[in-house]
Amino acid sequence: MPATATLPPPAFAARATAVAGSPIREILALTARPGVISFAGGLPAPELFDTEGLRAAYDAAFAASAARALQYSTTEGAPELREAVAARASARGLATGADDVLITTGSQQALALIAATLVEPGDAVLVENPTYLAALQCFGQAGARVIPVPCDGDGILPDALEEIVARERPKLLYSVPTFQNPTGRTLPGHRRAAVAEIAARRGLWLVEDDPYGELRYEGTEVPWLAAHPGARDRTALLGSFSKVMAPGLRLGWLRAPAALRRAAVVAKQAADLHTSTVDQLAAAHYLRAVDLDAHIATVRAAYRERRDALLSGLGAALPPGSDWNRPEGGMFVWARLPEGWDATALLTAAVSRDVAYVPGAPFHTGSPDPRTLRLSFTTHTPAEITEGLTRLAGAVEAYCPVNA
Repeated sequence: MPATATLPPPAFAARATAVAGSPIREILALTARPGVISFAGGLPAPELFDTEGLRAAYDAAFAASAARALQYSTTEGAPELREAVAARASARGLATGADDVLITTGSQQALALIAATLVEPGDAVLVENPTYLAALQCFGQAGARVIPVPCDGDGILPDALEEIVARERPKLLYSVPTFQNPTGRTLPGHRRAAVAEIAARRGLWLVEDDPYGELRYEGTEVPWLAAHPGARDRTALLGSFSKVMAPGLRLGWLRAPAALRRAAVVAKQAADLHTSTVDQLAAAHYLRAVDLDAHIATVRAAYRERRDALLSGLGAALPPGSDWNRPEGGMFVWARLPEGWDATALLTAAVSRDVAYVPGAPFHTGSPDPRTLRLSFTTHTPAEITEGLTRLAGAVEAYCPVNA
Protein backbone atom coordinates (compact mmCIF):
# COMPACT_ATOMS: atom_id res chain seq x y z
CA MET A 1 0.00 0.00 0.00
CA PRO A 2 1.57 3.36 -0.99
CA ALA A 3 2.55 5.74 1.81
CA THR A 4 0.06 8.55 2.41
CA ALA A 5 1.47 12.02 1.99
CA THR A 6 1.24 14.16 5.14
CA LEU A 7 1.26 17.87 5.73
CA PRO A 8 2.87 19.57 8.71
CA PRO A 9 0.52 20.98 11.35
CA PRO A 10 -0.31 24.70 11.13
CA ALA A 11 2.21 27.24 12.40
CA PHE A 12 2.31 28.54 15.96
CA ALA A 13 0.49 31.78 16.73
CA ALA A 14 2.66 34.79 16.02
CA ARG A 15 2.65 35.79 19.69
CA ALA A 16 4.21 32.43 20.62
CA THR A 17 7.31 33.13 18.55
CA ALA A 18 7.52 36.92 18.78
CA VAL A 19 8.72 36.98 22.40
CA ALA A 20 12.04 35.47 23.46
CA GLY A 21 12.56 33.38 26.57
CA SER A 22 13.89 34.93 29.75
CA PRO A 23 17.68 35.19 29.85
CA ILE A 24 17.41 35.29 33.63
CA ARG A 25 15.89 31.81 33.65
CA GLU A 26 18.69 30.65 31.37
CA ILE A 27 21.32 32.11 33.70
CA LEU A 28 19.67 30.49 36.71
CA ALA A 29 19.82 27.12 34.99
CA LEU A 30 23.47 27.73 34.14
CA THR A 31 24.34 28.56 37.74
CA ALA A 32 22.27 25.87 39.48
CA ARG A 33 25.29 23.62 40.01
CA PRO A 34 26.63 23.29 43.57
CA GLY A 35 29.21 25.82 44.68
CA VAL A 36 28.06 28.74 42.54
CA ILE A 37 27.43 31.99 44.39
CA SER A 38 24.69 33.63 42.39
CA PHE A 39 23.64 37.25 42.58
CA ALA A 40 21.42 36.57 39.57
CA GLY A 41 18.01 35.41 40.77
CA GLY A 42 15.58 37.56 42.73
CA LEU A 43 14.96 34.67 45.12
CA PRO A 44 13.92 34.89 48.77
CA ALA A 45 16.23 33.18 51.24
CA PRO A 46 14.82 29.66 51.83
CA GLU A 47 16.29 29.38 55.32
CA LEU A 48 14.02 32.29 56.33
CA PHE A 49 10.80 30.58 55.25
CA ASP A 50 8.49 29.88 58.20
CA THR A 51 8.26 26.19 57.33
CA GLU A 52 6.75 25.14 60.66
CA GLY A 53 4.12 27.87 60.56
CA LEU A 54 3.18 27.05 56.98
CA ARG A 55 3.04 23.31 57.66
CA ALA A 56 0.69 23.99 60.58
CA ALA A 57 -1.44 26.21 58.34
CA TYR A 58 -1.89 23.41 55.81
CA ASP A 59 -2.78 21.00 58.62
CA ALA A 60 -5.36 23.51 59.87
CA ALA A 61 -6.85 23.90 56.40
CA PHE A 62 -7.35 20.14 56.12
CA ALA A 63 -8.60 19.85 59.69
CA ALA A 64 -11.20 22.57 59.15
CA SER A 65 -12.58 20.92 56.00
CA ALA A 66 -10.54 18.61 53.84
CA ALA A 67 -13.47 18.42 51.42
CA ARG A 68 -13.41 22.18 50.91
CA ALA A 69 -9.61 22.36 50.71
CA LEU A 70 -9.54 19.80 47.92
CA GLN A 71 -12.57 21.06 46.00
CA TYR A 72 -13.06 23.62 43.24
CA SER A 73 -13.70 27.15 44.52
CA THR A 74 -14.80 30.54 43.25
CA THR A 75 -12.74 32.42 40.70
CA GLU A 76 -12.55 35.54 42.89
CA GLY A 77 -10.79 33.62 45.66
CA ALA A 78 -11.46 32.30 49.16
CA PRO A 79 -13.42 34.96 51.08
CA GLU A 80 -11.21 34.73 54.18
CA LEU A 81 -8.03 35.29 52.16
CA ARG A 82 -9.58 38.21 50.29
CA GLU A 83 -10.58 39.70 53.63
CA ALA A 84 -7.04 39.28 54.97
CA VAL A 85 -5.52 40.91 51.88
CA ALA A 86 -7.99 43.80 52.14
CA ALA A 87 -7.17 44.30 55.82
CA ARG A 88 -3.43 44.43 55.12
CA ALA A 89 -3.91 46.90 52.24
CA SER A 90 -6.11 49.09 54.44
CA ALA A 91 -3.48 49.02 57.21
CA ARG A 92 -0.97 50.35 54.67
CA GLY A 93 -3.15 53.37 53.95
CA LEU A 94 -5.38 52.24 51.08
CA ALA A 95 -8.98 51.60 52.18
CA THR A 96 -9.87 48.23 50.66
CA GLY A 97 -12.73 45.77 51.03
CA ALA A 98 -12.71 42.06 50.29
CA ASP A 99 -14.86 42.67 47.21
CA ASP A 100 -12.09 44.87 45.78
CA VAL A 101 -9.68 41.93 45.65
CA LEU A 102 -9.12 39.08 43.20
CA ILE A 103 -6.77 36.28 44.30
CA THR A 104 -4.36 35.22 41.54
CA THR A 105 -1.79 32.50 40.94
CA GLY A 106 1.11 34.77 41.77
CA SER A 107 1.10 38.46 40.90
CA GLN A 108 2.53 37.47 37.52
CA GLN A 109 -0.91 36.08 36.65
CA ALA A 110 -2.49 39.36 37.73
CA LEU A 111 -0.27 41.14 35.21
CA ALA A 112 -1.27 38.65 32.49
CA LEU A 113 -4.94 39.21 33.30
CA ILE A 114 -4.51 42.97 33.02
CA ALA A 115 -2.81 42.56 29.65
CA ALA A 116 -5.63 40.26 28.50
CA THR A 117 -8.35 42.69 29.53
CA LEU A 118 -6.81 46.02 28.52
CA VAL A 119 -4.30 45.51 25.70
CA GLU A 120 -5.15 44.94 22.04
CA PRO A 121 -2.50 44.31 19.38
CA GLY A 122 -0.92 47.63 18.45
CA ASP A 123 -1.89 49.42 21.66
CA ALA A 124 0.82 51.59 23.18
CA VAL A 125 1.96 50.51 26.65
CA LEU A 126 4.40 52.65 28.62
CA VAL A 127 7.04 51.16 30.91
CA GLU A 128 9.91 52.44 33.00
CA ASN A 129 13.29 52.01 31.37
CA PRO A 130 14.69 49.60 32.44
CA THR A 131 11.81 47.51 33.80
CA TYR A 132 10.77 44.05 34.99
CA LEU A 133 11.66 41.59 32.25
CA ALA A 134 8.56 39.38 32.59
CA ALA A 135 6.36 42.45 32.13
CA LEU A 136 8.07 43.07 28.79
CA GLN A 137 7.33 39.46 27.86
CA CYS A 138 3.71 39.77 28.96
CA PHE A 139 3.01 42.95 26.99
CA GLY A 140 4.97 41.62 24.02
CA GLN A 141 2.77 38.53 23.88
CA ALA A 142 -0.30 40.77 23.97
CA GLY A 143 0.96 42.51 20.84
CA ALA A 144 1.53 45.87 22.48
CA ARG A 145 3.85 48.59 21.27
CA VAL A 146 6.03 48.86 24.36
CA ILE A 147 7.40 52.39 24.78
CA PRO A 148 10.00 53.36 27.40
CA VAL A 149 9.54 56.37 29.64
CA PRO A 150 12.82 58.15 30.48
CA CYS A 151 13.90 57.70 34.09
CA ASP A 152 16.67 58.90 36.36
CA GLY A 153 17.98 57.48 39.62
CA ASP A 154 14.61 58.14 41.28
CA GLY A 155 12.44 56.68 38.52
CA ILE A 156 9.93 58.15 36.09
CA LEU A 157 10.44 61.75 34.95
CA PRO A 158 6.92 63.27 34.98
CA ASP A 159 7.66 65.87 32.30
CA ALA A 160 8.87 63.14 29.95
CA LEU A 161 5.80 61.04 30.79
CA GLU A 162 3.52 63.98 29.96
CA GLU A 163 5.11 64.44 26.55
CA ILE A 164 4.96 60.72 25.67
CA VAL A 165 1.33 60.35 26.77
CA ALA A 166 0.33 63.33 24.64
CA ARG A 167 2.17 61.96 21.61
CA GLU A 168 1.47 58.22 21.81
CA ARG A 169 -1.97 58.07 23.50
CA PRO A 170 -1.08 54.88 25.40
CA LYS A 171 -3.53 52.48 26.99
CA LEU A 172 -1.62 52.10 30.25
CA LEU A 173 1.54 52.82 32.21
CA TYR A 174 3.17 49.86 33.97
CA SER A 175 5.34 50.77 36.95
CA VAL A 176 7.14 49.17 39.90
CA PRO A 177 7.40 52.34 41.99
CA THR A 178 8.85 50.84 45.16
CA PHE A 179 12.26 49.08 45.19
CA GLN A 180 11.95 48.52 41.47
CA ASN A 181 13.10 45.42 39.64
CA PRO A 182 15.80 45.65 38.31
CA THR A 183 17.13 48.95 39.67
CA GLY A 184 15.98 48.93 43.31
CA ARG A 185 15.01 52.60 43.04
CA THR A 186 11.88 54.12 44.62
CA LEU A 187 9.72 56.79 42.98
CA PRO A 188 9.37 59.77 45.38
CA GLY A 189 5.96 60.82 46.62
CA HIS A 190 5.81 64.08 44.67
CA ARG A 191 6.50 62.25 41.42
CA ARG A 192 3.81 59.68 42.23
CA ALA A 193 1.35 62.53 42.69
CA ALA A 194 2.40 63.97 39.33
CA VAL A 195 2.02 60.59 37.60
CA ALA A 196 -1.47 60.17 39.08
CA GLU A 197 -2.45 63.66 37.94
CA ILE A 198 -1.21 63.04 34.39
CA ALA A 199 -3.09 59.73 34.24
CA ALA A 200 -6.33 61.39 35.33
CA ARG A 201 -6.01 64.38 33.02
CA ARG A 202 -4.85 62.44 29.97
CA GLY A 203 -7.00 59.33 30.42
CA LEU A 204 -4.60 56.52 31.22
CA TRP A 205 -4.73 53.24 33.14
CA LEU A 206 -2.03 52.73 35.79
CA VAL A 207 -0.70 49.28 36.63
CA GLU A 208 1.21 49.41 39.92
CA ASP A 209 3.25 46.31 40.70
CA ASP A 210 4.30 46.05 44.36
CA PRO A 211 5.98 42.74 45.21
CA TYR A 212 8.75 44.35 47.30
CA GLY A 213 7.04 47.19 49.19
CA GLU A 214 7.09 45.49 52.60
CA LEU A 215 10.86 44.87 52.40
CA ARG A 216 11.96 48.33 53.55
CA TYR A 217 15.27 48.58 55.45
CA GLU A 218 15.55 52.33 55.92
CA GLY A 219 13.76 55.55 55.01
CA THR A 220 10.08 56.45 55.12
CA GLU A 221 7.14 54.60 53.61
CA VAL A 222 5.79 56.19 50.41
CA PRO A 223 2.05 55.86 49.69
CA TRP A 224 0.98 53.68 46.80
CA LEU A 225 0.21 55.31 43.47
CA ALA A 226 -3.27 53.84 43.90
CA ALA A 227 -3.80 55.99 47.01
CA HIS A 228 -3.37 59.31 45.19
CA PRO A 229 -6.39 61.38 44.13
CA GLY A 230 -6.98 60.89 40.44
CA ALA A 231 -5.51 57.39 40.47
CA ARG A 232 -8.12 55.58 42.53
CA ASP A 233 -10.51 54.95 39.64
CA ARG A 234 -7.82 53.84 37.18
CA THR A 235 -5.14 51.88 39.07
CA ALA A 236 -4.67 48.13 39.08
CA LEU A 237 -2.55 47.33 42.14
CA LEU A 238 -0.71 44.00 42.07
CA GLY A 239 0.59 42.36 45.23
CA SER A 240 2.20 39.06 46.18
CA PHE A 241 2.94 36.75 49.09
CA SER A 242 6.02 35.40 47.30
CA LYS A 243 8.57 37.70 48.92
CA VAL A 244 7.14 37.72 52.45
CA MET A 245 5.80 34.16 52.86
CA ALA A 246 7.08 31.81 50.14
CA PRO A 247 7.11 31.95 46.32
CA GLY A 248 6.19 28.28 46.01
CA LEU A 249 2.69 29.12 47.25
CA ARG A 250 2.12 31.05 43.99
CA LEU A 251 -0.31 33.42 45.66
CA GLY A 252 -0.84 36.98 44.50
CA TRP A 253 -3.68 39.45 44.37
CA LEU A 254 -5.17 42.18 42.24
CA ARG A 255 -6.96 45.25 43.60
CA ALA A 256 -8.74 47.11 40.82
CA PRO A 257 -11.81 49.23 40.04
CA ALA A 258 -14.96 47.13 39.80
CA ALA A 259 -15.34 47.02 36.01
CA LEU A 260 -11.70 46.08 35.44
CA ARG A 261 -11.80 43.50 38.20
CA ARG A 262 -14.90 41.86 36.73
CA ALA A 263 -13.21 41.65 33.34
CA ALA A 264 -10.13 40.13 34.98
CA VAL A 265 -12.34 37.51 36.67
CA VAL A 266 -13.65 36.40 33.27
CA ALA A 267 -10.09 36.27 31.89
CA LYS A 268 -9.01 34.18 34.89
CA GLN A 269 -11.89 31.76 34.35
CA ALA A 270 -10.51 31.15 30.87
CA ALA A 271 -6.97 30.73 32.21
CA ASP A 272 -7.29 28.44 35.25
CA LEU A 273 -10.81 28.70 36.74
CA HIS A 274 -9.37 29.63 40.14
CA THR A 275 -6.19 29.65 42.19
CA SER A 276 -5.40 26.53 44.26
CA THR A 277 -8.03 26.17 46.99
CA VAL A 278 -5.81 24.43 49.53
CA ASP A 279 -3.04 27.02 49.14
CA GLN A 280 -5.50 29.86 49.64
CA LEU A 281 -7.03 28.31 52.74
CA ALA A 282 -3.61 27.53 54.21
CA ALA A 283 -2.51 31.13 53.63
CA ALA A 284 -5.68 32.41 55.28
CA HIS A 285 -5.10 30.16 58.31
CA TYR A 286 -1.48 31.31 58.44
CA LEU A 287 -2.48 34.98 58.44
CA ARG A 288 -4.88 34.36 61.34
CA ALA A 289 -2.45 32.29 63.42
CA VAL A 290 0.91 33.99 62.78
CA ASP A 291 2.08 37.58 63.14
CA LEU A 292 3.21 38.06 59.54
CA ASP A 293 4.55 41.52 60.31
CA ALA A 294 6.87 40.06 62.95
CA HIS A 295 8.08 37.47 60.45
CA ILE A 296 8.67 40.21 57.86
CA ALA A 297 10.68 42.15 60.44
CA THR A 298 12.99 39.13 60.82
CA VAL A 299 13.37 38.88 57.04
CA ARG A 300 14.07 42.61 56.79
CA ALA A 301 16.83 42.43 59.38
CA ALA A 302 18.57 39.59 57.53
CA TYR A 303 18.22 41.23 54.13
CA ARG A 304 19.45 44.59 55.42
CA GLU A 305 22.65 42.91 56.64
CA ARG A 306 23.07 41.20 53.26
CA ARG A 307 22.47 44.39 51.34
CA ASP A 308 25.10 46.16 53.42
CA ALA A 309 27.59 43.32 52.85
CA LEU A 310 27.12 43.63 49.09
CA LEU A 311 27.40 47.42 49.09
CA SER A 312 30.50 47.43 51.29
CA GLY A 313 32.37 45.08 48.93
CA LEU A 314 31.36 46.36 45.49
CA GLY A 315 34.10 48.98 45.39
CA ALA A 316 36.80 46.30 45.55
CA ALA A 317 34.98 43.89 43.21
CA LEU A 318 34.01 46.11 40.27
CA PRO A 319 36.48 47.95 38.02
CA PRO A 320 37.44 51.55 38.87
CA GLY A 321 34.95 54.00 37.44
CA SER A 322 31.92 51.79 38.14
CA ASP A 323 28.93 53.20 39.98
CA TRP A 324 25.94 51.70 41.78
CA ASN A 325 22.96 52.77 43.86
CA ARG A 326 21.94 52.19 47.48
CA PRO A 327 18.35 50.88 47.55
CA GLU A 328 16.33 51.55 50.70
CA GLY A 329 14.73 48.11 50.42
CA GLY A 330 13.80 45.30 48.08
CA MET A 331 16.21 42.74 46.65
CA PHE A 332 18.45 44.41 44.07
CA VAL A 333 21.43 46.70 43.54
CA TRP A 334 21.87 48.23 40.08
CA ALA A 335 25.43 48.86 38.89
CA ARG A 336 27.10 50.30 35.80
CA LEU A 337 30.57 49.38 34.58
CA PRO A 338 32.98 51.95 33.08
CA GLU A 339 32.93 53.05 29.46
CA GLY A 340 33.97 50.25 27.11
CA TRP A 341 32.95 47.39 29.44
CA ASP A 342 30.21 44.89 28.62
CA ALA A 343 28.37 43.16 31.45
CA THR A 344 27.27 40.24 29.26
CA ALA A 345 30.84 39.51 28.16
CA LEU A 346 32.11 39.83 31.73
CA LEU A 347 29.50 37.30 32.86
CA THR A 348 31.33 34.52 30.98
CA ALA A 349 34.46 35.17 33.03
CA ALA A 350 32.37 35.37 36.21
CA VAL A 351 30.56 32.06 35.65
CA SER A 352 33.90 30.34 35.03
CA ARG A 353 34.80 31.43 38.58
CA ASP A 354 31.50 30.18 40.05
CA VAL A 355 29.85 33.55 40.55
CA ALA A 356 26.99 35.10 38.58
CA TYR A 357 24.79 38.18 38.16
CA VAL A 358 22.27 39.31 35.55
CA PRO A 359 23.38 41.69 32.77
CA GLY A 360 21.13 44.73 32.58
CA ALA A 361 20.61 44.81 28.82
CA PRO A 362 17.49 42.55 28.68
CA PHE A 363 15.61 44.82 31.07
CA HIS A 364 15.78 47.76 28.66
CA THR A 365 13.27 48.72 25.99
CA GLY A 366 14.88 50.11 22.87
CA SER A 367 18.62 50.68 23.01
CA PRO A 368 20.05 48.75 25.99
CA ASP A 369 22.91 49.89 28.18
CA PRO A 370 25.42 47.01 27.91
CA ARG A 371 27.41 48.27 30.89
CA THR A 372 24.60 47.70 33.44
CA LEU A 373 24.09 44.72 35.73
CA ARG A 374 21.68 43.65 38.46
CA LEU A 375 22.89 42.02 41.67
CA SER A 376 20.51 40.36 44.12
CA PHE A 377 21.68 40.18 47.73
CA THR A 378 18.91 38.17 49.42
CA THR A 379 19.85 34.54 48.80
CA HIS A 380 23.33 34.38 50.38
CA THR A 381 24.75 35.10 53.82
CA PRO A 382 27.12 38.04 54.30
CA ALA A 383 30.09 35.64 54.35
CA GLU A 384 28.97 34.06 51.08
CA ILE A 385 28.43 37.50 49.57
CA THR A 386 31.97 38.48 50.52
CA GLU A 387 33.33 35.33 48.88
CA GLY A 388 31.19 35.94 45.79
CA LEU A 389 32.58 39.45 45.45
CA THR A 390 36.12 38.08 45.74
CA ARG A 391 35.36 35.75 42.83
CA LEU A 392 33.81 38.61 40.87
CA ALA A 393 36.95 40.68 41.42
CA GLY A 394 38.95 37.81 39.92
CA ALA A 395 36.68 37.78 36.87
CA VAL A 396 37.10 41.56 36.47
CA GLU A 397 40.87 41.20 36.66
CA ALA A 398 40.85 38.44 34.01
CA TYR A 399 38.43 40.19 31.64
CA CYS A 400 39.98 42.60 29.17
CA PRO A 401 37.44 44.87 27.44
CA VAL A 402 38.31 45.62 23.86
CA ASN A 403 37.28 49.26 23.89
CA ALA A 404 38.15 50.26 27.44
